[in-house]
Amino acid sequence: MAINYRLLDILRRGRSEHQNHLIDGLARGSVSRREFMRYGSVLGLSAPLLGSVAGAIGYSASVQPARAAMAGGTIRVAQTVPAAAIDPVKIADGGGITVLSQVGEALVLSGKDLTAIPVLAESWSSNKDATVWTFKLRQGVKFHNGKTMTADDVVATFDRLANPDNGSNALSVFSGLLSKGGTRKVDDYTVEFHLEAANGNFPYAVSTDNYNAVILPADYAGDFEKSMIGTGAFKLEKYTPKVGASFIRNPDYWGGPAKADRVEISFYDDYQPQILALQGGQVDIITQLPVLQGVGLLNDPNFEIISLPSSAHQQVHMRTDKDPFKDKRVRRAIALCLDRPKLVQGLMKGRAAIGNDSPFMAAYPSTDASVPQREKNIAEAKQLMEAAGMAGGFKTTLTTEKYLEIPDYAVLIQNAVKEIGGNIELNIMDQGAYYGDAVYGKSPWLDSDMGITDYGHRGVPNVFLQAPLTSTGTWNSAHFSNPEYDALAKGYIASLDLESQRAAAGKIQTLLLDETPLIFSYFYDYLTATKKGTTGVVSTAMSHLFLREASF
Repeated sequence: MAINYRLLDILRRGRSEHQNHLIDGLARGSVSRREFMRYGSVLGLSAPLLGSVAGAIGYSASVQPARAAMAGGTIRVAQTVPAAAIDPVKIADGGGITVLSQVGEALVLSGKDLTAIPVLAESWSSNKDATVWTFKLRQGVKFHNGKTMTADDVVATFDRLANPDNGSNALSVFSGLLSKGGTRKVDDYTVEFHLEAANGNFPYAVSTDNYNAVILPADYAGDFEKSMIGTGAFKLEKYTPKVGASFIRNPDYWGGPAKADRVEISFYDDYQPQILALQGGQVDIITQLPVLQGVGLLNDPNFEIISLPSSAHQQVHMRTDKDPFKDKRVRRAIALCLDRPKLVQGLMKGRAAIGNDSPFMAAYPSTDASVPQREKNIAEAKQLMEAAGMAGGFKTTLTTEKYLEIPDYAVLIQNAVKEIGGNIELNIMDQGAYYGDAVYGKSPWLDSDMGITDYGHRGVPNVFLQAPLTSTGTWNSAHFSNPEYDALAKGYIASLDLESQRAAAGKIQTLLLDETPLIFSYFYDYLTATKKGTTGVVSTAMSHLFLREASF
């Protein structure tokens, strides 16, 4: 490629040390174009600037299509019943997130290509050590009640989420990172986030990845279901718990009115009725289609499948503080019983990527691809069991939730460990019962000896590295405590440099293969089904469904 050094020098002016280091990486070939576009967005480089730099180095620039005129009509959506009240502070389930995404917005969108896309924030930048991040807010944004969004609303939103007294689910992201008072107003359209620890990927902590981070009015006092005041492209018309919701076009939306007049969402207890409703023409979209139950739609020409490669996964935990899993050799032996390619092709019908027992899926730019892939090896597994003094096998109970393909996955694990004398009894629970109060001592999820838990997509692995794996992690169902791991995770998260992140990732991947507190067999594609001819539907692997551009 021919590099236009004169243009590149101009584009480098005024950029930070870390931004220019990334530009240099693209120029010398140590960073790919995809990695550059994705990580440059995290560092606050705008899309036009990223395209200009890529063009100066010899890569072609993409052209965004023009927006079509408003189409009208009603978009009909099928989804699972929300597991709890629609409360932006505490919401934690896919059904609730889909409803919330009709009316609420975050500062940043975590894009399908792992880029960070401005929404209610126009731009952001970090200080040199990634402990203070400054966000410039979009002007002219109005809440559904007519009030203009300002920095006061943003500060109040994150103080609310970071306050332990509110019991926010966002504490899984903000614990040890952002405290109440750490979000500060600079002027009406500028806020600073003063962090407790350096974080090179912080924009994702205030993005749609953190599904609780919906910007609400400063005076929000609860009872969200009553009015659902947000900044989104649709406004609440009617909400009926356990039944459904309807929304109407927001004429004052900052990005221009939606194409559709209305959105109607119907709630279902299971997936098969949703599939029948789509096939029968009663709905236009199924928010999330499970691969096993939806296999009949995957190749049906009457329907279209939006397939999003993601970091979503079904995480297997083993209690490292209790027998039989105190000995890491037993945990490794169980992991060696699984045939991951067969899981991907059989259980997931090819709609997944193989995992290597760490949060680092292959698609993350920071993943160290040189770390060997774990493969099925029964001979080695038996040797480990014998060395652990358990040649006769073990007995345990695997507790999990009735959700997506998890019950089938549990049966496959149950059968796989029989080759090393494993005797696993299955305890499959309704999703709400499995999570319980989501605190230690009151949650089968966090208290079980062995379990499988669904984890939604994240654009960066930070939450996966912290909440379920650090010694003080709020989701540490394996009860894993390893000071070396804690230090490595902290170093990875603090880094603003992609190459440093990759070096730390390699050490983390190697340590987790050795310790194996968790099994990551595969990362599955997030599937959304639509009737043929439906366009403009934007979904995320976190269950958001954005329909401003949707039409037939």
